[in-house]
Amino acid sequence: MSQIGVDAVFQAMFLLTDMRELFRQNAPFHDFEGEDKEKAEKIIEGLKKQIAILEKEVL
Repeated sequence: MSQIGVDAVFQAMFLLTDMRELFRQNAPFHDFEGEDKEKAEKIIEGLKKQIAILEKEVL
């Protein structure tokens, strides 16, 4: 795998850490509203981009 693929893995991990923090902030029900919902959407879009890079690099 190229450096681009490795970087995509680490970027995805950072994004998952951000998502985990959102879950912690919204415990115990994890209802995302307003700004938190926008943050979650942004994180998920970022994850999709990193997965696309991984698919291109690995498959």
